[in-house]
Amino acid sequence: MTKKQKKMLVRILITAVMLIALKFIPITGIPQLLAYVAAYLVIGYDILRKAGKGILNGRAFDENFLMTLATLGAFFLAIWTKSGDYVEGIAVMLFYQIGELFQSYAVGRSRKNISALMDIRPDYANIEQDGQLTQVDPDVVAVGSIIVVQPGEKVPLDGVVVEGTSSLNTSALTGESLPRDVKEGDEIISGCIDLSGVLKIRTTKAFGESTVSKILDLVENASSRKSRSETFISRFAKVYTPAVCAAALALAVLVPLGRMLAGADANWTDWVYRALSFLVVSCPCALVISIPLSFFGGIGCASRKGILFKGTSYLELIDKANIFVFDKTGTLTKGTFDVKKVIPAENRDEILRVACIAESGSLHPIAKSIYKAYGKSVDSSEYQITERSGRGMEATGPEGRILCGSGRLLVENGVAIIPVEEVGSVVYVAKDGQYLGAILIADTVRDDAKEVIKELKAQGAKTVMLTGDNEKYARAVAEEVGIDDFKFGLLPADKVVEMEAIMENKGKKDKVVYVGDGVNDAPVLMRADVGVSMGGVGSDSAVEASDMVLMHDNLTGIVSARKISKKTLKLAYENIVFILLVKAVVLILGAQGLASMWLAVFADVGVAVLATLNSMRALTGKKS
Repeated sequence: MTKKQKKMLVRILITAVMLIALKFIPITGIPQLLAYVAAYLVIGYDILRKAGKGILNGRAFDENFLMTLATLGAFFLAIWTKSGDYVEGIAVMLFYQIGELFQSYAVGRSRKNISALMDIRPDYANIEQDGQLTQVDPDVVAVGSIIVVQPGEKVPLDGVVVEGTSSLNTSALTGESLPRDVKEGDEIISGCIDLSGVLKIRTTKAFGESTVSKILDLVENASSRKSRSETFISRFAKVYTPAVCAAALALAVLVPLGRMLAGADANWTDWVYRALSFLVVSCPCALVISIPLSFFGGIGCASRKGILFKGTSYLELIDKANIFVFDKTGTLTKGTFDVKKVIPAENRDEILRVACIAESGSLHPIAKSIYKAYGKSVDSSEYQITERSGRGMEATGPEGRILCGSGRLLVENGVAIIPVEEVGSVVYVAKDGQYLGAILIADTVRDDAKEVIKELKAQGAKTVMLTGDNEKYARAVAEEVGIDDFKFGLLPADKVVEMEAIMENKGKKDKVVYVGDGVNDAPVLMRADVGVSMGGVGSDSAVEASDMVLMHDNLTGIVSARKISKKTLKLAYENIVFILLVKAVVLILGAQGLASMWLAVFADVGVAVLATLNSMRALTGKKS
């Protein structure tokens, strides 16, 4: 409980004690009135102050104004009728403050849960100076500096491991419980927790540009872009509150005045009392608080699962989306090349060894896949290696002239090849003018891609794939995962043209989601209704361009996000219907004189508390 909440609890207790004491103290007249006014001010001075400020700032019709008007009205009724019953006005304010305390506690608990989920902000970075570790603010660490992370500490900045091995707890970032092993040369992102070994890391980004800063900024500012449900409630409250104030005024003045003109008993006291009850019931705070809290809980639940939304509007849209457009490489596929086959297989080791010599020193993904497949070191120090742009590599040395690359490279150099027709990238290898064989390399389809596409299609969504690959490879991937339609041979600019066509030809109610790896897809991500980047927290363009980030680099996050969205919207709609239904019933009863001020308090405070508690269920992520 916060200091402010503790203060409110004390005020509630003091007011309750004063009301009980005044029941047994034999005072009447002015002293009695002053005693009750003192109790009223203890519990309600802040509401009076807020109401005054609202009137001065031109925002009179809010819950503070309504509560002030209703409770002061109850006081004046007691004075007017000389009943001396001032308890009701104070009790209404007391129960209202109790409800506000419950709501404040509920909201605070949600924020605390989200803070715990996202407790990744590093407090310091270790810099080695004169053989000693010095703790400094991560903000002051320059790019290229060497920092030291010890077991149990958070990685404060993005960088590359230059010394040491360890396991990292990435659950706060990705939602994945399994630790990730890192060694020298591996990239590492801030926010992870070092579990075992000491690591020395060369920083590659300043703290303000690091992954942890981007994540915190996304979560903290997620409420800045409101959903349609939230903006509807805000607009509704602006119209609703003045309307009910006008209705209350009509009850208090026009109805008894009409009765008086008609010769009937005006009974002003009764109609003013009904109007005051009407005001208490009409307070829209239950809607204004509980609906945003539902979305706030949904954002928190998604964050815990490694799904970051830039705004609650995208949390609402992801469930309504019915067209899903996917990039291929790094999205439907893993984006990592692997050797699938060596032809002929009986000459596998020799073909890979020779290819490794030619590819020595190359950082191209295809070269890396060949090194990985061979799994042994080669000595290429005596070779002169030349890159043949767009065609492959050439190496000249003790074993003669080695060619490794496209079929065109070998044919141009007088080597006959045996073409490989299988899907994938083919690297042909020749040594000293003799054809040795070919290496088939292909990107691997993600394990979860087929299941995710199947589930989206079962929900009635259309799926499209955009890729720069050739038709043969694009068709093979599309058929393997079950994509409805695909476009191939696209440059980044072509992808934008295709996305524009999809956006222009969609129906009025259709919503389009684009899912990409966030590196080269920024323009397309920005054009879609919802742009989703896969594992893009390490890339500047991903966070800047996308509306939703899947930190665990896993397509199942799309399905999880839709489930969270569906539950969040269900809770929000439940609250809207429940609140408006209860208020409507009690308003009708109050207007007919069948609802007391106590029932009015329940219809306002009680309903607000129940709706708030219901909204908090969005944070759990459990099925409702």
